[in-house]
Amino acid sequence: MKKTGSQILLECLVQEGVETIFGYPGGTVINIYNDLIDYPIHHILTRHEQAAVHAADGYARATGRVGVALATSGPGATNTITGIANAYMDSIPMVVITGQVPTALIGNDAFQEVDIIGITRPVTKHSYLVRDIHDLPRIIKQAFYIARTGRPGPVLVDLPKDVQIATAKFEYPDKVEIRGYKPNSQGNPRQIEKAVKMILAAKRPVIYVGGGVTLSDTSQELLGFAELIKAPVTTTLMAMASFPKKHPLSLGMLGMHGTYYANMAVMESDLLIAIGARFDDRVTGKLSTFAPHAKIIHVDIDPTSIKKNVRVDLPIVGDLRDVLQKLIAELKLTPHEVKTLADDLAPWREQIANWRQTQPMSYTSSTTEIKPQFVIETLRKVTDDDAIITTEVGQHQMWTAQFFDFSQPRTFLTSGGLGTMGFGLPSALGAQAAWPQRQVIDVSGDGSFQMNSQELATLVQYRLPVKIVILNNNFLGMVRQWQQLFFDQRYSQTCMELPIDFVKLAEAYGATGLSTSDPAEVEAVLRKGLETPGPVIMEFKVSREENVIPMVPAGKGLNEMVLAS
Repeated sequence: MKKTGSQILLECLVQEGVETIFGYPGGTVINIYNDLIDYPIHHILTRHEQAAVHAADGYARATGRVGVALATSGPGATNTITGIANAYMDSIPMVVITGQVPTALIGNDAFQEVDIIGITRPVTKHSYLVRDIHDLPRIIKQAFYIARTGRPGPVLVDLPKDVQIATAKFEYPDKVEIRGYKPNSQGNPRQIEKAVKMILAAKRPVIYVGGGVTLSDTSQELLGFAELIKAPVTTTLMAMASFPKKHPLSLGMLGMHGTYYANMAVMESDLLIAIGARFDDRVTGKLSTFAPHAKIIHVDIDPTSIKKNVRVDLPIVGDLRDVLQKLIAELKLTPHEVKTLADDLAPWREQIANWRQTQPMSYTSSTTEIKPQFVIETLRKVTDDDAIITTEVGQHQMWTAQFFDFSQPRTFLTSGGLGTMGFGLPSALGAQAAWPQRQVIDVSGDGSFQMNSQELATLVQYRLPVKIVILNNNFLGMVRQWQQLFFDQRYSQTCMELPIDFVKLAEAYGATGLSTSDPAEVEAVLRKGLETPGPVIMEFKVSREENVIPMVPAGKGLNEMVLAS
């Protein structure tokens, strides 16, 4: 029996195990939406296509599965671009399906036509324009394979209207063969042997962990490796929850807003073991002064990421689980040398403990105004670290990274590489759709929240009980901080001069709104908000000019931190 292109698409999604998709209908995908009713796929109607892609992103980050978003052609397709770019920068597995005008009209400036392939080519792992219905099953199979293998990322499939209504016999491929795309998952044994020798010879090693550990679900292997050699571990923003922050070997986050002791440890280390990290500028600071005494081992699935930003003494290309397991196995072949190493690192750990005691991560408390850091610490307390936390982008994002103390993988979902304001609420929506029984909380600033606040309607419609914590300082806080520190306090266009009544906004959408400016009420408001059924906004009117400290100014080295505002 023959099926239409739209039916074949949906059959392919079912074959790939897709249970939930996020999208927004339109003329060129109306056939898909018509057939969707007959398939066991839960569709969540967002209020904007960007939010649909962010929701698919949050779904993918929270589960490790490929997220799926669907949008119509023209403006629907262009609205997905920020979400796609965000996923690309953070290596999130995703398939975005867009409708397209009939193939005969492509290139004729037809109504709602846009070259979405050309537009998104720089921010996708691959993109497909389906011109023949007989190619559709193969393309969908390849799209999911590319999205989830190697270094994960988004793949776009553009599906013209005439291909959707054409008919063909459905046969889904059993395997994928893509010429020129053969990700290497096996770490080279000789390189691993060399790495072990370098590790055993080190006196001041630091394990530097990036988002690849989370993406590859290798947190347990990382923990075993660190505990075996007793080396300190520092994480990037993207790896925040991949290593327990309260573990004795944890240094917390490094980089621009990292801990003093993490940055100093990197600067004084003699061996940097980089695992699934890409040495981005927010981590390294001034490149010419980064880790000046250290040899560098760089482990990554993506060979193009190695040596891209910093010199590397020993590259290891491969899947992190494979490489870490081989490193651990190789080290265990020399138990005496490993124990000697762990013992010899005691002075190094003591030096780090001294840095930690001298410059702990702290803030000045207050009884008259709410400090944002206090809200984050209290949130950690009342959730007992048993929640999935998403954030928007800005000061609140950094305070969450600094003060929440994450301990479980895939519980901190945030926009790293692109730094997308408006990411937090729709990504929380996606995470909640993936895990309906878990507590999901979006930590937001008043500026970021307004980027995609319309998704409150989606939460209410689908009874998704996401809780939203807004740290409201009536500023675009991070830009204001830079204006204060580096532009003589010339606050140009960063003051949100028309304060929003977030309680009324929540109620207008059918959600619950709570608000306070009293530090004594913070815990009570958080507990009430978390216990209240359905979506809840909890607004905390915080200190207006509180800064994120420590901070490495632009162009400075990691040892040139601003430690007080």
